[in-house]
Amino acid sequence: MSQLRLDPLTGRWIAVVLERAERPHDFAPRSLAGEGDPERGCPFCPGHEEAAPSFESHSPNGDWRVRVVPNRYPAFSGDEPMAVEHRGPVFMQAPASGIHEVLVLGPEHGTSWADLPDDHAEQVMTAIRGRIAAHANHPGLRYSQAIVNSGREAGASLEHPHAQLLGIPFVPREIADELAGFARFSGSCLLCTTWEAEVVVGHRVIHDDGDIVVLCPFWSGTPFELLVVPKDHDPHLHAATDALLAATGRAIRDALHRLRAVVGDVAYNLVFHSAPYRVHDDYHWHVHALPKLTTRAGFELGTGVLINIIPPEIAARDLRAAS
Repeated sequence: MSQLRLDPLTGRWIAVVLERAERPHDFAPRSLAGEGDPERGCPFCPGHEEAAPSFESHSPNGDWRVRVVPNRYPAFSGDEPMAVEHRGPVFMQAPASGIHEVLVLGPEHGTSWADLPDDHAEQVMTAIRGRIAAHANHPGLRYSQAIVNSGREAGASLEHPHAQLLGIPFVPREIADELAGFARFSGSCLLCTTWEAEVVVGHRVIHDDGDIVVLCPFWSGTPFELLVVPKDHDPHLHAATDALLAATGRAIRDALHRLRAVVGDVAYNLVFHSAPYRVHDDYHWHVHALPKLTTRAGFELGTGVLINIIPPEIAARDLRAAS
């Protein structure tokens, strides 16, 4: 029998199909993204450092390890105020002002976050924190979104591992829905309550190091969906301590390594959710890891109701068993 499970962050219902509880073994591996100009080579590999970095960290021998540079093809750019212009009875537009940057995860072309040593994973998280803090000081910007797209199916246009950092002048719908979810859960923090309850039952937890909990959420909408939750309550990622950033980088690395061991080298998205800069309520920053193992078909697109063919209890069991 299938079940409907409520995602308390967004208020959306998820359909979990219990009849297909055993993990399928035919997930397709990710297809590689392109390499940009074939004559020039990969723009993120060493030797192509023309763009001045907004942030750069180095290895002990002095070579760069993590770089943040402006996106050549930004979705958001400029400092024009977000003034909504009415162009007709139902037509409204505004300037897409903001900041759009690329965070190169490392100089090695074939590396992955799943392969990073501890200090390197911490440097990636430090770069994300630093750039969100810088975005927050720009007048007119309200929110920063950090994402990692790995594989063409996940939206990556280049194979070299990288993230994108966008500072935008509005609060997007997904974050507004989560803010409403936290507000509905009055009396305590929704995600603090979630990780505490999950640690007690243990069915869906795959990682708990005392600082970070990684779990397959009860309301998982996609197979092997993961939620990375810091135990310390804070609405803002850019306020996180060095120690917590280091723990988060390691937890993401270990979770991606387990995921690759269980389902193979599939495409995935990492989505970092932090509160809008000037929000100081019960929001709790966190990270979603979303493998691209299925395709949203007509029902999902038409209703917004996701169908998950792998219950999170089964996904967590398999991930815990992975070395």
